[in-house]
Amino acid sequence: MSHVNLVKLCVGAEKVEDLIAWQVLRAGGDESYQPRHVTRMWPKREPELLNGGSLYWVFKGLILARQSIVRLDEVIGEDGIRRCGIVLGQEVVRTNSAPRRPFQGWRYLSPDDAPRDLPKSRDGDSDLPVEMEAALAEIGIL
Repeated sequence: MSHVNLVKLCVGAEKVEDLIAWQVLRAGGDESYQPRHVTRMWPKREPELLNGGSLYWVFKGLILARQSIVRLDEVIGEDGIRRCGIVLGQEVVRTNSAPRRPFQGWRYLSPDDAPRDLPKSRDGDSDLPVEMEAALAEIGIL
């Protein structure tokens, strides 16, 4: 069985460092902390997600990073509604930038359509303004 990925807007974050800083803050020094994203819908393709899938994060119209999906946990909110806690690996892996139009919730992303990981030597945000990076990605230069 092959795997499938998810893609999600990283709401409230303008760059990858914002996501990393937020997750470090949430961990509060607990080395065993595993970040998670809670969503209303439970993915129907759970076995494929858990077979090597990742959550790809979109920042200002560009996929720029991913985190491996470790497991899906049931989360019952104070309102009694069942939700899905997408538990993620601790490492935030930067990817080649790939344009993505706005959408709500999450979407499936096939491995063939997922951007490649950046080499570790480029493990940092680009010096280009986000708008310029988005325009260059749109025409296939980045």
